[in-house]
Amino acid sequence: MPDRAPKPVDRQLPTDEARDLISLVRDIAQHEIAPRAAEEEEDAGRFPREVFTLLSASGLLGLPYDSECGGGDQPYEVYLQVLEELAAARLTVGLGVSVHTLASYALAAYGTKEQQAEHLPAMLGGGLLGAYCLSEPSSGSDAASLRTKAVRDDGHWVITGTKAWITHGGIADFYTVMARTGKEGPRGITAFLVPGDAQGVSAAPPEKKMGMNGSPTAQVHFDGVRVSDDRRIGDEGQGFAIALAALDSGRLGIAACAIGLAQAALDEAVAYATGRRQFGRPIADFQGLRFMLADMATQIEAGRALYLSAARLRDAGRPFAKQAAMAKLHCTDTAMRVTTDAVQVLGGYGYTADFPAERYMREAKVLQIVEGTNQIQRMVIARHLAGPETR
Repeated sequence: MPDRAPKPVDRQLPTDEARDLISLVRDIAQHEIAPRAAEEEEDAGRFPREVFTLLSASGLLGLPYDSECGGGDQPYEVYLQVLEELAAARLTVGLGVSVHTLASYALAAYGTKEQQAEHLPAMLGGGLLGAYCLSEPSSGSDAASLRTKAVRDDGHWVITGTKAWITHGGIADFYTVMARTGKEGPRGITAFLVPGDAQGVSAAPPEKKMGMNGSPTAQVHFDGVRVSDDRRIGDEGQGFAIALAALDSGRLGIAACAIGLAQAALDEAVAYATGRRQFGRPIADFQGLRFMLADMATQIEAGRALYLSAARLRDAGRPFAKQAAMAKLHCTDTAMRVTTDAVQVLGGYGYTADFPAERYMREAKVLQIVEGTNQIQRMVIARHLAGPETR
């Protein structure tokens, strides 16, 4: 059964331009993304590269970055609501835009003016697609223990190692790669911008996942990949700080995607409950189910308010890392609860692939894991509250 068109959310937007932008996104979501989502996510899945080409041409792949470099000059408050709309239509697309934005962050925030002028226009509006390479097979949550190395060689760097769990692995046009250039620990890591077609870059077959089959997740191998020093981003040893700064913003993207997915599940549950009749009346008339829908809607609204509050702190130039971790934690847990409840509302039909509720539930799980598990988010929040752990 095709996914229903997402029900419009009544949004508070700061400008007429933002309202027009959301209208454009909803049109693309309704006509280009949602109708094909269920079919393209089946079995091995199909990555909708043409949708990302359309989004790039429409100016939607660089929204929070400066227009001087091909971006959209939009605040995070607006950008995140665009992500929510896209994720409500298909999580593969919403999450893909979030990952692309994450991959572009290092250069946009820490690159030189010359680097930005050379690379960012194509990255943000030229049809390119990015990937972010931090995790490795032996370093997930403990990202500072990464082993991929970059060694100087006559004005170049030679990168060798394997990155794991890379969204867009094997299809990305560029990789933002964190590699070890110095001693052990976070201060020995440097960031690099690596072309996707560089000699020595290859990808393993995509992982076989519970959900999001249309979004390839794969190990990416760097076998003596040579990049010039002008593709080093920031100072030597600054890479881990860059990675963490990117993740603070990226977690807000995941939070927005989670609320979009949860909203889609709620819309599906409400539509089914008001149309399905048992005992001579719609099942939405039964108090137990009505209360379930009310709780789902309340959790979604709370999550939306939380990620927007964090976004407004970011837009104001104020610290937001704690609030980003809170938003990622709450919104992704909400997505898991809401999609599970949506399956329950649909009963036996919710457990079948004839309705999208079961896919939403499978997709929600990964959001509690990516860009820092929710256990890591709790650690981040606790450190802001009580300081570092004593050893």
